[in-house]
Amino acid sequence: MEQRGNLSFAEESTNLIPFEMKRVYWIYDVPGGAKRGGHAYKEMSEIIIALSGSFDVIINDGRKEKIFTLNRSYYGLIIPKMVWRHLDNFSTNSLCLIAASHDYNEDDYIRNFDQYRTDLGL
Repeated sequence: MEQRGNLSFAEESTNLIPFEMKRVYWIYDVPGGAKRGGHAYKEMSEIIIALSGSFDVIINDGRKEKIFTLNRSYYGLIIPKMVWRHLDNFSTNSLCLIAASHDYNEDDYIRNFDQYRTDLGL
C-alpha cells in the first residue's frame, strides 16, 4: 500500500483493454434491490470496474449463466460483444465505471433475451 494513496489506470496501448475506448460512463446511487442492464450488444464490448463498493455482474452466453462479484477498483471485467449481462446486488454508495468500445447507439442493443438467443442461433 502506497502511503500517499493508490493509483490505478487503464490504457489501450498496454493491451490490458482489448479495444479502443470510445465512451466512458458510470452508474451510482442505485436503489436497494434494483438491477441495471439486462441486454447484450451486437458490436460493443465493455470493461466494468467497481470503483467503490461492490456489485455483481451476471453474464449469460445463451446457454449458461455466471456471476462475478466486483469489489476492487484495480480489477475489471471485460464483456465482449454478444454476451448478455446485467448488474445486481449493489452495495450502498457503490460506483460502477464502464468503458465501452463504441459510442452510444440504441440500435446496437438487444434487450429481449429470447431474441438474443435467436440471434446466437440457439
